[in-house]
Amino acid sequence: MQELAAWAEGTALAAALRRSGHLYMVVNATHILGIALLLGAIVPLDLRLVGIVRGGALRVLAPFLSRAAGAGLAIALATGPVLWSVSARDYLANAAFRWKIALIGLGLAVVALQHAGKGWQQAVETGVPSPDARILAALSLAIWVSVLLAGRWIGFL
Repeated sequence: MQELAAWAEGTALAAALRRSGHLYMVVNATHILGIALLLGAIVPLDLRLVGIVRGGALRVLAPFLSRAAGAGLAIALATGPVLWSVSARDYLANAAFRWKIALIGLGLAVVALQHAGKGWQQAVETGVPSPDARILAALSLAIWVSVLLAGRWIGFL
């Protein structure tokens, strides 16, 4: 992994980001936009699936919010490695960063389970989430908020 980190730090893009505060700022802001879109969509969707928030037809809300969360995730996953490349070896040494990566992996697994299961389709079609869909939504909510907290924690270690 250290070899990959050293390679990433040596790329032209990483060098450009280190030289230009403006370029780094734009990539960082885009990363934050992706995170905002992800959490801004996934939090209300998961709260609705869990049953904490009532109202709103899941037939309409779930596909829209799911796609919005997916777009945010795609943006964050595209910009995250670019930001990582600036100081990749330092990030690998940071426990909060390692937690963030592990939690992202766990979050992706929960998303895959949710969308592969019958509970998601049932929730969209009937508006009534199954117990499995509710549990996965609760896990999703906890994991993605934890990813956010781990990301903020990076700067404090």
